[in-house]
Amino acid sequence: MNPRYILYINLVITDISLLTVLTIVQVLSYIIYTLKVWLCIILLFVGVIANVNNPMTLAVMAIECYVAVCFPLRHSLLITVKKTYIVIGFMWFISMMFFLPDLFISLATEPFDFFQSRVFCLKQNILRMTIFNMKDTIIRVVLLIAVCLTLIYTYFRILFTAKSASSDAKKARNTVLLHSFQLMLSMLTYVNNPISEALTLLFPQSVLAIRFSVAIIVNVIPRLVSPLIYGIRDKEFRKYLKRYLVCKR
Repeated sequence: MNPRYILYINLVITDISLLTVLTIVQVLSYIIYTLKVWLCIILLFVGVIANVNNPMTLAVMAIECYVAVCFPLRHSLLITVKKTYIVIGFMWFISMMFFLPDLFISLATEPFDFFQSRVFCLKQNILRMTIFNMKDTIIRVVLLIAVCLTLIYTYFRILFTAKSASSDAKKARNTVLLHSFQLMLSMLTYVNNPISEALTLLFPQSVLAIRFSVAIIVNVIPRLVSPLIYGIRDKEFRKYLKRYLVCKR
């Protein structure tokens, strides 16, 4: 019943979804190398919407911290469970719209045999029109700028409030700062392809090892920050974590 932890659960779901897809693709890349196009589409669909949803969730969580610190008396009215679920639904809708229009265009323009063929599971191998990459870049840049501005604004507003407020305000300020650090790590996804292509040209015999290493650095490490922010650091969450680890009632 706490909007903050509902948002955290949504963040965990997106992280689990992305890491699950990443693990499946990496394992299958070692075993059979190529996948059926239709199977790759399913995996990409889950991975892409989870990846797009992640920074938006960070921004909403920063806003929740900002309202809790700067408007504590109105927090229960502005941030409710119902509004939280509406915002989460809207974020998932935006994330799906990032992928579905491109997929529908491909279904209408690509020959049927293409979806039964086998490819190396990368988005550019499935959605092959150049305009798709241009559209993705523009949307990602706009989304990233919006999230960055949100984090910067909430951080400085909380910073000014924390100078003369309780320790909770200072904790919220540090939380937003960690969100910014997590977002910075997530931005590594934008240099994923250039790094992989450059290393592949230098070491063509180690394609799978390069993809695995880059995937760990770009996709796995940023997801390790979330449990630290809302897990170990959070007093309320830590209390229940200890309780269940030692099987206390």
